[in-house]
Amino acid sequence: MEEQLFGTSLRITTGNNNNNNNSGTVSKRESVYCQQFQQYAHQLDAVNEKRERIVKASRDVTTSSKKVIFQIHRINRANRGAALQQAERDLHAVQSIHVRRVAQELKANETWKYKRAFSPGMQEFVEAATTLEFCKTGKLLTLQQLNASLSHLKDVSDAPFSISTGDYLLGVADLTGELMRLAISGVAAGQREVAIAVCGFVQALYKGFSQLPNTVDIRGMPKKMDLMLQSLIKIENTCYAVHVRGLEYPEDMIVNALEHEEIDSDQEA
Repeated sequence: MEEQLFGTSLRITTGNNNNNNNSGTVSKRESVYCQQFQQYAHQLDAVNEKRERIVKASRDVTTSSKKVIFQIHRINRANRGAALQQAERDLHAVQSIHVRRVAQELKANETWKYKRAFSPGMQEFVEAATTLEFCKTGKLLTLQQLNASLSHLKDVSDAPFSISTGDYLLGVADLTGELMRLAISGVAAGQREVAIAVCGFVQALYKGFSQLPNTVDIRGMPKKMDLMLQSLIKIENTCYAVHVRGLEYPEDMIVNALEHEEIDSDQEA
């Protein structure tokens, strides 16, 4: 009986030891899992923090690029040379300060991950650069020329920073809105040739965009194409009003009507 009791107690004691060993194994396993998830949490925090920095830099690019565009719209016959030089300096500052901040946060193989964070800023930068180029030369700044001017900017992997084809096309699509304003302001300043030149340029631009394959695959492009067509129609109406109705009404009256039409359409949009 004692042996049986002893044996029973021995078996019970052995069973308790096995339970302790199992609980120790489980706690070690849980500790490993906790460490792994802590690493994942740190990685996610790092990604989110980087995304926030890129978004902030992209917003600064957008704000500064808009200021360059505003500077361009203040150009007239009297200050044309000085205003263009100032706009060029301001655009270079945007490139060397704010675009550089975006580039320094990226790696060549991580661009897709943060694309939606910096894409709006790059589109606005393209819009400012192409608007300035048109005012200087009357031509379109190509993607190759634009990326060549950015080749001195390096990303984290020391690769040259470049603007994607999609961001370039979206930025050029926005260019037509600025050219429409230049055309109307040119007519108001008595420079009808500006409106005519802008009209021919935007017509060629819209025709080229219409012939591009797979533009629907670019996020936001269908809406941009609609806005581009609206801008083209406004420019054509401006040229029509100046050439045809100019014999019937004073030029100031025509310009005021066009400007009110632009304001009303902007409010509806």
